[in-house]
Amino acid sequence: MSTQTIEVDGLRQRYGDFEAVRGIGFSVGAGRLFALLGTNGAGKTTTMEVLEGFRPAASGSVRLLDADPYRDRRALRPRVGIMLQESGLIGDLTVAETVGLWRDLHADPLPADEALKKVDLTDRSGIAVRQLSGGQKRRLDLALAIVGRPEVLFLDEPTTGMDPEARIGTWRLIQELVAGGTTVLLTTHYLEEAERLADRIAIMHRGEIRVAGTVPEVVSGHGDRIAFRVPAHTPIDALPLLDGRPAEIAVTDGLPTARWTVSGGDPDGRAHRAVAALVAWAAERGVTLDRLSVRPASLEDVFLSIVESR
Repeated sequence: MSTQTIEVDGLRQRYGDFEAVRGIGFSVGAGRLFALLGTNGAGKTTTMEVLEGFRPAASGSVRLLDADPYRDRRALRPRVGIMLQESGLIGDLTVAETVGLWRDLHADPLPADEALKKVDLTDRSGIAVRQLSGGQKRRLDLALAIVGRPEVLFLDEPTTGMDPEARIGTWRLIQELVAGGTTVLLTTHYLEEAERLADRIAIMHRGEIRVAGTVPEVVSGHGDRIAFRVPAHTPIDALPLLDGRPAEIAVTDGLPTARWTVSGGDPDGRAHRAVAALVAWAAERGVTLDRLSVRPASLEDVFLSIVESR
């Protein structure tokens, strides 16, 4: 028996002549959260649909709780919770009636009041679903996904439409579920969400996984960022090369900002030497390094570099 709750190996999926997923692979252990990131059309939702048992894999191997999620979906369904991007809630039912309906589909559901308390909807239990805000509907979607005490939870853009307070509360609940042993596969466009919650991440682009690992592993190879605001009297072509690279120029508040990316890993102090070279250049020319910043690469930097690649 496998020690991994989710296993994907060589998954391919087509829609006619279009190959949406091109031979990807990853695994997720029990009680871990794996975040699958990427732009719209990258193949995330298709991958989720295969794992959720909504469609068979065109080729490759996919295992969920040591079973085939499509062929064995009836046996797996009681053990899995799913929060789709769009849920199709019945607007005329109250929140309590909706939770009650979902509870009837499970052998050992959470008490209704407990499910609502977890998503902070207790005070909305008697309200018709159609009267909820978009963020409140997403929280109700989450309550329905967890009411059956799932071993595996699929969350597709779970916090879209939530205000900051509700988003933080949802993050806290997800962390509690993972700490309690639930395995979670998450897709999100909020990179901060992935950084905060995920044990491991993968970034998809054009149907392929371009990078995967822990957040520190993913960002470590993408260098350090050095930047300062260029004074009006300093010619752009007079800026130095740092780590052998010219500055990239961006305009902020009408003034140019010079930016350099110094090679990642920094085993031989490249970032330190680059900053020292910039300081020496500025001292020699009497240039003030206004708003000088030095920082490691972020997940956003990695994401944008992948999206901008061919």
